[in-house]
Amino acid sequence: MQKPLIYLVAGARPNFMKIAPIVRAVLAHGGLVFKIIHTGQHYDREMNDVFFEELGIPEPDVFMAAGGGSHAQQTAKIMVAFEELCQAARPDAVLVVGDVNSTLACSIVAKKLSIPVAHVEAGLRSGDMAMPEEINRLVTDSISDWFFVTEPSGVSHLQREGKADSAIHYVGHVMVDNLLYQAEKLKDVDASVFEISAKIPVDRRYGVVTLHRPSNVDDAAMMAQIGGALREIAAELPLIFPVHPRTRGNLEKFGVDLGPNVTLAGPQAYMAFLSLWKDAVVVLTDSGGLQEETTALGVPCITIRENTERPVTVDEGSNVLAGTDPVRIVAEVRKVLRGEGKEGRRPDLWDGKAAERIVTVLAKELS
Repeated sequence: MQKPLIYLVAGARPNFMKIAPIVRAVLAHGGLVFKIIHTGQHYDREMNDVFFEELGIPEPDVFMAAGGGSHAQQTAKIMVAFEELCQAARPDAVLVVGDVNSTLACSIVAKKLSIPVAHVEAGLRSGDMAMPEEINRLVTDSISDWFFVTEPSGVSHLQREGKADSAIHYVGHVMVDNLLYQAEKLKDVDASVFEISAKIPVDRRYGVVTLHRPSNVDDAAMMAQIGGALREIAAELPLIFPVHPRTRGNLEKFGVDLGPNVTLAGPQAYMAFLSLWKDAVVVLTDSGGLQEETTALGVPCITIRENTERPVTVDEGSNVLAGTDPVRIVAEVRKVLRGEGKEGRRPDLWDGKAAERIVTVLAKELS
């Protein structure tokens, strides 16, 4: 009897962090087969042989080269290419992760072809309809067949939206599976091999910054406001800032001076970045994933956003939602520096076994 075939869809580098544990779990289970579908939503020169070797997974079976463009152009290109793929070799299920345009595009195509859809990281809601990711999450969850949820809020949102309890599976978080897997591998690596390690102060006391959300970095006044807070913090704690290309361009365009104690670096590969932030005194970010990863490792995190779709990181974890008011951002960092920062815990089921639970459910549903 032929084993059920699942298409595992990824469009950007962070997506591969999420499907990697699922690939490893499918291989260990033995009851399913898979193909990794890279939509090519983002081209990333760091995604080479070593990247997939680090993740412990094979390279993608299919690369669709969808590329950039506006949201509509990108989504449309992915839909056309993915429809052709599914019609040529029909899978038994399509699994999508997170909230990127590839997630939206491939779930719509699969559903219209009557192929069941599994959404990993389902049910997250920020309530902010100005975020493209929120629209992607809502649409994907409106048509998915199985919902794999990372935290209690996701279950509540899906139930309120009328999803059947039998389709909702609170399994934990595949991103944490991958984090724990990589952190274990990092123990055998000399961190000095990473170029970023040369930027770490001699006393190894530093903070890490990441900023990329359009609402923070595309507005001159907001960028200046946040930049002022970073400059003030850096007078007390040196900051290392791996800068997203768009953010770097805007810092220059808006004339934002972060001062001498903020060290700018280029974008980092996963292991290099992990080696940097896991030992930081504090992380300042507007990233969704980093809120979760810092919570998983117990690193203090100050989130520079007015909302979060990952409230468990605030309710239980080491994350503080500081908003964009510079006074509040600086105050929260100073609490950490005084030893009065929040002590969080790792949420339930963030134990490195979420992918195993997902594969067990899918194997049962597809058998």
